[in-house]
Formats: sequence, C-alpha cells, structure tokens
Amino acid sequence: MCPNCEDFARTVLLLGQLALYADTAGADLAFVEALSPSLAASLPEPPPGTFPPGYDPGDGPAYPGGDS
Repeated sequence: MCPNCEDFARTVLLLGQLALYADTAGADLAFVEALSPSLAASLPEPPPGTFPPGYDPGDGPAYPGGDS
C-alpha cells in the first residue's frame, strides 16, 4: 500500500462521517464548522491513480458568477 493511502482514506472517511453528523437532529453545527476546514486541510496528496494522467483540477469551465 502506498504511504499516504491509509491517511487519505481515513481523512475522507472522517469528512464523510462529519457530513452525516451535520445532518442529524441536534448536531452542533459550530463544531462542524470549526472542524471541517481543518480536516479538509489535513488531506494528504491523493494516492497515485486517483486521477487520470495530466489531470489539472484548476482546468475546467468557468463557474457562473465567477471570473471568466
């Protein structure tokens, strides 16, 4: 297994669980808002083969209301 695969999978799992928690009745949304950016920022580089060769996440269509 690649060195970052386990960390990547664990962090994505935690983000998913946090999203599910945010949708439950009585969820502490301040907690969710405080924790989610930290979890997202801690994502390591995606494991090899996650994206096709030459993939550029910044290359794509302009979003409505955004700069062209």
